Amino acid sequence: MAYIHRFGSALNEHTHFHVVVIDGVFEPDPERGVRFIAAEAIDADAVRVVQTQVRRRILRAFVRRGRIDTQTRKEMEAWDHGGGFSLDASVRIEADDRKGLERLLRYCARPPFAADPLEELDPQRLIYRLPKPGPDGRTQTILSPLELIGRIAALVPPPRQHRHRYYGVLAPNSPLRPAVTALAPEAVVPAPTSHRAVKTAAEDLPATLWRSPARYLWVMLLARIYEAFPLTCPQCGAQMRIIAFITEAVDVRAILEHIGEPATPPRIAQARGPPEWHEDATEHAIAAEAGSAGDPYAQPAPECEYDQRVSW
Repeated sequence: MAYIHRFGSALNEHTHFHVVVIDGVFEPDPERGVRFIAAEAIDADAVRVVQTQVRRRILRAFVRRGRIDTQTRKEMEAWDHGGGFSLDASVRIEADDRKGLERLLRYCARPPFAADPLEELDPQRLIYRLPKPGPDGRTQTILSPLELIGRIAALVPPPRQHRHRYYGVLAPNSPLRPAVTALAPEAVVPAPTSHRAVKTAAEDLPATLWRSPARYLWVMLLARIYEAFPLTCPQCGAQMRIIAFITEAVDVRAILEHIGEPATPPRIAQARGPPEWHEDATEHAIAAEAGSAGDPYAQPAPECEYDQRVSW
């Protein structure tokens, strides 16, 4: 399983891969369907050999595609510190450490940056606090709104390209995938508690319904994504509970009006192309170059303003 990242921790463009690899190989077995053979002697020397092979293959691919020439490839292979390539294989998760595996996958699938370190100083300046000091010792970066948009735009992946990819026996078309996934540990069903014999059906305890662990509650799924429990009351902090599902339009409108929320959906603006560069904006740009007052990026104000909120 490979996660393709195009970003670094400082909002910089830094293409790298987070790869989750099974420390072993699966091979067909006539009796059990598949057999696992654990890898041995995975040390620093083995990691260095893999790093050298990856560097050699990538540089040769660059030469075939015309990105670099042969002389540049030879010079890059002679560079120190792995020739510009690095490989870290120090993180290892045990087979029964499901929580550790979940933390690792959440880290691999994280977004380009978090909104918490971003703060607005004034309308023209934004400060982004780095998770760790950069090579020059800086702990924060000051950007303008346009510079922030430019950095975010550079981190957008190519269209119609998957960021998460599966290889080997975990690939969708692998013939061994059904047999490998069948080896996953099954959910432990709690044993029914013994109780005395009852005389009537009313006194009998109801049977415990078992659900697959893959069918999590929607509350837990939201908590895993947003790291906040959605059923916690923002006023008192107590746990909320569902008391009813209201589907009648008259009742829904009365409740929304009572709590001060709009009872009608907002107007959605029609789709349009990018704003055009009008003649008056060109005149402003010419006046600005001549030293007069004017904004070369000025755009005419829209004729009407739409509320495009979709939180309703």
